[in-house]
Amino acid sequence: MSAKISVAILGATGSVGQRFIELLLNHPWFEVAELAASDRSAGKKYSEATNWVMQTPLPEKYSNMIVKKCETNLQSRIAFSGLDASVAGEIETAFADAGCFVISNARNHRFDADVPLMIPEVNHNHLDVVKFQNYKGGIVTNPNCSTIGLAIALKPLYDNFGLEAVNVVTMQAVSGAGYPGLPSLDIIDNVIPFIGGEEAKMETEPRKIFGSFMNNKFVDADFKISAQCNRVGVIDGHTECVQVKLKSKTSKEEIIKVWNEFKSIPQELALPFAPNPVITYFKEDKYPQPRVHRNLGNGMGVAIGRLREDSLFDYKFVILSHNTIRGAAGGTILIAELMKAQGII
Repeated sequence: MSAKISVAILGATGSVGQRFIELLLNHPWFEVAELAASDRSAGKKYSEATNWVMQTPLPEKYSNMIVKKCETNLQSRIAFSGLDASVAGEIETAFADAGCFVISNARNHRFDADVPLMIPEVNHNHLDVVKFQNYKGGIVTNPNCSTIGLAIALKPLYDNFGLEAVNVVTMQAVSGAGYPGLPSLDIIDNVIPFIGGEEAKMETEPRKIFGSFMNNKFVDADFKISAQCNRVGVIDGHTECVQVKLKSKTSKEEIIKVWNEFKSIPQELALPFAPNPVITYFKEDKYPQPRVHRNLGNGMGVAIGRLREDSLFDYKFVILSHNTIRGAAGGTILIAELMKAQGII
């Protein structure tokens, strides 16, 4: 058995960084060798530097690990970034310039002209762009957590019937706001109909994801998206109510069929974090529900239900995906697995 690949986690003390640690504990390919965070955390034992909020206990092997600064003298050639957007851009660029491959959960580089915005099941062909980046290493980003579930649900429709327009209304979990998240008096007995920057991300990111790379730049897909985003009192799991207008007519039965049969490169390669099935369709009227279905496929699957005809668009349905696993750390790890499988890292 070959040795595992050493990886670093940037922003290791935050909630996404903690999720990386939790998910990578027994990963067959990657071994967390370095934890890096802000200057105020550097030099401390990890257990002293972080407020561990995962449901599983802090792994003992990382408890006494000394937190390092987010500087390019780290030994690992692969870095998973859970950095806050306020600092991620420059740090990730510096690491890529120094020869590190950064797979980032931050938004800063998502719309760089040469950086893939990656969902392995949806646009795995975009990884080729990394070869043309002006870095010794490279940068790949995963999309916003609410974009990921939507794009996975739309992929079979886009491929089989084409898309003209999408309308989406989200009900997003509080964990999407990081820790400590929202004050309890803001979210208990309440719905907050605004998440800063979220609607713009959902209206632009899928068009890059479904687009093409031509003449050394990404060309967006031509369908339109309208999004309204709400924060609700759910811990994990983003629910989205979606309406779609298709380019060609089809039936409910055919849509459910392409959802149930959908698989892609990660499933064909049997990557460790690849869910199989990718999509689970529920016929029960009251499904999907966050508390019941967010952990499908170890948190990497997407649940869909309530498909029906729509009087304004063609069809409408409900999506559920786990925002901190599929939508953050787990989705980022799957990108790294695909990059390894394709010989990029």
